[in-house]
Amino acid sequence: MRAGRPLRQASSADRAPRPRNVRAHADVVAVVAVGGALGSLARWAVGLGLGATGGEFPWATFVANVSGAFALGVLMVFVLGVWSPSRYVRPFFGAGILSGYTTFSTYMLDTHSLVVADRVALAAVYLFATLIAGLAAVWIGVVLARWISASPPAPGTSS
Repeated sequence: MRAGRPLRQASSADRAPRPRNVRAHADVVAVVAVGGALGSLARWAVGLGLGATGGEFPWATFVANVSGAFALGVLMVFVLGVWSPSRYVRPFFGAGILSGYTTFSTYMLDTHSLVVADRVALAAVYLFATLIAGLAAVWIGVVLARWISASPPAPGTSS
């Protein structure tokens, strides 16, 4: 009881909404899964290309997260303001490819590993550099995509 009033019983309106029928969205789930697999493979390739060295700046994760942030900025401009609505584009590229490509969990694990390796200053640089570079990359992606989408088509091309 609160202030002399009895607590009210939960009604059916207070309960969480029922989950949507997954079968009705199986096509979108499949598109996200395929995109996620492709994005994860791309991140793996970046890791192979840049390598991983313990106790050093984690360039592979940094590059994946910052370039993914840039791509997300570009994607959102085109998805929300340029292209015709599509059931699959945003789930495939945004929730699929870019979510598979970028990795907040590895970003935190890399930061923790640097701290454990007594590289606290480097961990702080990595932590804040990734955040600042990611935000700048999204902003640059948005600005660039808006500039590209506002540019008139080249002569001889159809719009």
